[in-house]
Amino acid sequence: MTNSDVSLDDKYSIESGRIFVTGVQALARIPMVQRQRDVLEGLNTAGFISGYRGSPVGGFDQQLWRAKKFLEQNHIRFQPGLNEDLAASAIWGSQQTNLHEGGKYDGVFAIWYGKGPGVDRCGDVFKHGNMSGPAKHGGVLLIAGDDHAAKSSTVPHQSEYAFMDASIPVLNPAGLQDIVDYGILGFAMSRFSGCWVAFKTTAENMDSSASIDVSPDRVKISLPKFDMPEGGLSIRWPDDWIEQEHRLHQYKLNAVRAFARQNKIDKTIINSQNPKLGVVTTGKSYLDVRQALEDLGINEAKADKIGLRLYKVGMPWPLEPQGIDEFSQGLKEILVIEEKRPIIESQLKEHLYNHAPKNRPNVVGKYDDKGQFLQPAAGELSPSLIAKVIASRILQFSDDTAIREKLKFMQDKENGLIKPETDFARTPFFCSGCPHNTSTKVPDGSRATAGIGCHFMSVWMDRNTSTFTHMGAEGTPWIGQAPFTETEHIFANIGDGTYTHSGALAIRAAAASGVNITYKILYNDAVAMTGGQPADGGFTVPQIAAQVAAEGAREVRIVTDEPDKYPRGTKWPSSSSIHHRDDLDLVQRELREVEGLSVLIFDQTCAAEKRRRRKRGTMVDPPKRIFINDMVCEGCGDCGVTSNCVSVSPLETEFGRKRFIDQSACNKDYSCVKGFCPSFVNVIGGNVKKNKTAENLPLTF
Repeated sequence: MTNSDVSLDDKYSIESGRIFVTGVQALARIPMVQRQRDVLEGLNTAGFISGYRGSPVGGFDQQLWRAKKFLEQNHIRFQPGLNEDLAASAIWGSQQTNLHEGGKYDGVFAIWYGKGPGVDRCGDVFKHGNMSGPAKHGGVLLIAGDDHAAKSSTVPHQSEYAFMDASIPVLNPAGLQDIVDYGILGFAMSRFSGCWVAFKTTAENMDSSASIDVSPDRVKISLPKFDMPEGGLSIRWPDDWIEQEHRLHQYKLNAVRAFARQNKIDKTIINSQNPKLGVVTTGKSYLDVRQALEDLGINEAKADKIGLRLYKVGMPWPLEPQGIDEFSQGLKEILVIEEKRPIIESQLKEHLYNHAPKNRPNVVGKYDDKGQFLQPAAGELSPSLIAKVIASRILQFSDDTAIREKLKFMQDKENGLIKPETDFARTPFFCSGCPHNTSTKVPDGSRATAGIGCHFMSVWMDRNTSTFTHMGAEGTPWIGQAPFTETEHIFANIGDGTYTHSGALAIRAAAASGVNITYKILYNDAVAMTGGQPADGGFTVPQIAAQVAAEGAREVRIVTDEPDKYPRGTKWPSSSSIHHRDDLDLVQRELREVEGLSVLIFDQTCAAEKRRRRKRGTMVDPPKRIFINDMVCEGCGDCGVTSNCVSVSPLETEFGRKRFIDQSACNKDYSCVKGFCPSFVNVIGGNVKKNKTAENLPLTF
């Protein structure tokens, strides 16, 4: 047996067979497979992708950039959106291409992506686009990144309800193979039904990796018999919006159900000849259920014996009725397991309500039949919690000793893992050398508000910064506060990415209201939270200065660590001036006295991005390193207070606690030397000593 050649490009270059991918790479592969399938069907189609980054699809755009060559080979255009709803409008436009003369392709299939708040932002365009419909040979897939536990969001998200409100069907893949398979099914469903199709993702999928099959003929599409209205269900022009609503509810959603039924998107995974309990689940929860059954020692043979069925729902809304009817036959009870608020459970109860009592199993989910709590609607579900719920329902029908023993074992194991509560918290913090270490400071007597971005972390630091808004509304709560408080002025932090996304309107609103506010635009040259991407639009500091001056800012101050870096002849607005970051406190004291709108632009590149660029050789790596002579250091900590830098670390010595610079984390910001201390040592040209490796040592076993 010989090993085949392996390349990092295999995930995009291999046209058939198995590839190894991460979740976001699987998403990037969907349009390529769709193009291949269209070519095999004799269609000359193109693809269009647009959206806005955000966890758990924060790295999707980076993967698309890396796959640019392969996307172009498949006639797929990636155009990042300035924000989510403008990107969705561009998606809508892609479906209108062949309504006019000059179309170069038979159709354009399109993918929108964004995190949960972006879905909320797009409600209007989603409704319009879905009612209009996709092109006959186009199709629209809406990839929503949901953060159920709010691990990297200001609120937890469950996008299904927003899509349901727009009458957009929702697909919920369980694993990475499902991602590609459901992507292909989603495009086919969109074309057949005339609906845009939503596609739910979570961090568990996006952050995982697996070997999957991307053969273009893997998914077999079967179109059901369906009575179409005159003119079909695809986009048309002209089109009356009253007729659009009629087609949506009389035809499109019924076509969605028919397509799902014909292609078995929902399916029975485990059956029993003597059924008692049926478990219905979807997406991530399906994998959690499989793990829970494994933990309980329930395989297919055991399930058959105790009367357990398992139903995997691929399309949680609208729930396909015939499949669930067949699954329900003979069951005494159905347990619905789904994270967050109930979707399948509510539809299932509504669907079964008019069934004859003998054909209507009891349905439990968030609560049992006695109204007792079963599963939380907040946070996330875990396999252990699900195992307890499943076991509690099984034991009503089958007094299985083995399941009781497994349940006790799991509980004992959990009890042994319980950690004692401590007062110590590992609070997230700015990176070493992060510009926000300096830029988020406010002068004594002032306060600031936070917004979306890394600078949000200032709310749990000693920065007199509190409260925040959703993305793009930074500072606007002050418009509603200012008339009713004795406070005369505040600062509002806003990132450069947010400014470009939508925050410029907040600044315009502040100018129109006449309130006294200073916006601090934190220009760090990268969208640091999602991987260091460039801010869409690519505005420079001089351009932003000119924009805010035109919006009505009475004073514009640029504060930077490199005041001399701007080329001679750079055009600045007459109301602007440039200052070193050492003068930040003075500049802020002056701006808080300005009536109306003022703007401070803090210009310093993201420390993490500097580190990346230096490693890649695209940015000069300063030869200077800072050390602390611990024999001189008195441990006062002024260097840490001044720099707010986590690379200034404690050093326990026989003379007490001192300080040292953690060279492995240091990003060469040098703000620590502003501390009043003679212990600093500058080393020019020295590099961190690399540890010896064991690569040349003989193997020992």
